[in-house]
Amino acid sequence: MNMMSADGSIPAPTHSASEFLAYEGECRSALKPLLAGLLDAAEAAGWNRRTVASTLMLLAAQQVSATQTSARS
Repeated sequence: MNMMSADGSIPAPTHSASEFLAYEGECRSALKPLLAGLLDAAEAAGWNRRTVASTLMLLAAQQVSATQTSARS
């Protein structure tokens, strides 16, 4: 599985999107350490970890929705 590189960049996928399970799993592995770091940093700043996680889910959904809306225009 891909891991985040030493410079903090996210590696490109090695599976095609048509290989859904492998592609999604690879994406999860690539993003997991970044998400853990973000949650840790927010918690260290005084935010409740559960609140941060739910806020990230909301923000991610808004980003996808905005992208889909602008693609239709």
